[in-house]
Amino acid sequence: MATVRDTTYDVLRTLGLTTVFGNPGSTEEPFLQDFPADFHYVHALHEATAVAMADGYAQASGVPAHVNLHTAPGTGNGMGNLVTAWHNKTPLIVTAGQQTREMLLLEPRLANRRPTELPQPYVKWAYEPARAQDIPAAMVRAYATAVQPPAGPVFLSLPMDDWAQPADAPPASRTVATRFAPDPERLAEFVQVLAGSRNPALVYGPGVDRSASWATAVALAERLAAPVWSAPATERAVFPEDHPHFRGVLPYAIGPLAEALRGHDTVLVVGAPVFRYYPYVPGGHLPDGARLLHVTDDPDEAARAPVGDSLLSDPGLALAALVEQVPPSDRPPPRRRDAPPPPEVGTPLSADALFAALAAHWPTDGVLIQESPSNLSALRRQLRITRPASYFTMASGGLGYGLPAAIGVALAERDTGRGRPVVAVVGDGSFHYSVQALWTAARLALPVVVVVPVNQQYAILKAFADLKHTPGVPGLDLPGLDIIAIAAGYGCATEVVETPDQLGAALAAGLRADRPTVLAVPISTDVPSIL
Repeated sequence: MATVRDTTYDVLRTLGLTTVFGNPGSTEEPFLQDFPADFHYVHALHEATAVAMADGYAQASGVPAHVNLHTAPGTGNGMGNLVTAWHNKTPLIVTAGQQTREMLLLEPRLANRRPTELPQPYVKWAYEPARAQDIPAAMVRAYATAVQPPAGPVFLSLPMDDWAQPADAPPASRTVATRFAPDPERLAEFVQVLAGSRNPALVYGPGVDRSASWATAVALAERLAAPVWSAPATERAVFPEDHPHFRGVLPYAIGPLAEALRGHDTVLVVGAPVFRYYPYVPGGHLPDGARLLHVTDDPDEAARAPVGDSLLSDPGLALAALVEQVPPSDRPPPRRRDAPPPPEVGTPLSADALFAALAAHWPTDGVLIQESPSNLSALRRQLRITRPASYFTMASGGLGYGLPAAIGVALAERDTGRGRPVVAVVGDGSFHYSVQALWTAARLALPVVVVVPVNQQYAILKAFADLKHTPGVPGLDLPGLDIIAIAAGYGCATEVVETPDQLGAALAAGLRADRPTVLAVPISTDVPSIL
């Protein structure tokens, strides 16, 4: 007779979930025993690392990922990056072990006291099956919930003695749709407003990239002869940044964002919240006289928008419908924005000089994973993303995502056969949140290159302290960290890089290597403005 474990592994095969990210614990061993040869266990040294690797893998591969955590303590360890997965709208099936059912009343060691509450509110669904036999069907429901818009993580708490129980008949194989089209009447209203607009502007968000709609987004911009901004603090690139219509990334504060849009009478936001703000800088949400139209597949985003009229739809389907129905404009197209002047090259390098050098040596089909908050403006100013699905970062603002996510992305590039080169830019503060991810990359022989701008400080926090006039904050300097020694200890190739030419040679060598490469680049300690 088939066991619950046997049937569950068959369900996972049917769902395509044969790669499992995790850090094994005692409550997971009954699930992991005699691990099937056709499955791949990606071993992380910490649960937060496992979650971020799975997130990067799911985003780059375009399919959900399965991450297996330890009971309550391990789930707690993973929560920071689970929050990021929620904000990234990444479909993850998160399973965690639970103590033996017969002892749960006693709350023994490693029992998860309230398993479905622990990951809330950062999962779409959390469940502990009432019967062992419900696990396979719960896995099917978890998958269906994770992939439907807005996509996101789900959580199953699975008692360790359930796996050996006899199974019921396997659940029926079924599928769910993951896209929905716009309401025709509401769409017609949007078309009318755009057709009558004197000077429209487009703001694209990560939903454009998630729905594989770059070409349609370009077509709409050209049809309307409208400038295009990236939504503020977006976790994915949304438009070819070398296109003449592209104007850059909007600031993520209320007043400055409205000022950037001044002069436009209509603002169409597609695939982004309205808006993602962080430092509080008061002002109007829009310039005077402007009307906002909002397209999102997330009802919560539509509900919480402070201004504008919202339309629920898959961003790509809405863009396609708008291209078909909006009449072409006779306005002249926007003039191409000026390239930034070449930065001066000094010793140490400025952030702009570092990223100008990275841009000069950037591989044509490279994928960038970014987690260097204080240097983000310089990075986006100097290195323009020109291809879809080529830029990933954390929508949550929490650190510890970028390094393991890059490893998940690199593994997805290998598994899908695309083989695109993967480069992570991770600040020397962020580097230490999930540094143990390097061990997994080395074990998997992934040629990911990690560029670490070293300024020995939390410069983003110093910038925020300047903005908010809060002097004397402790803990903002990071002396005595040996990036090279730490990375070498995990099995990486390493190099200290001090010049643009040295960076080019080291990057090329790292992308040809059979292991990860960490490049430590000393940069200026100047603190940039947070805005």
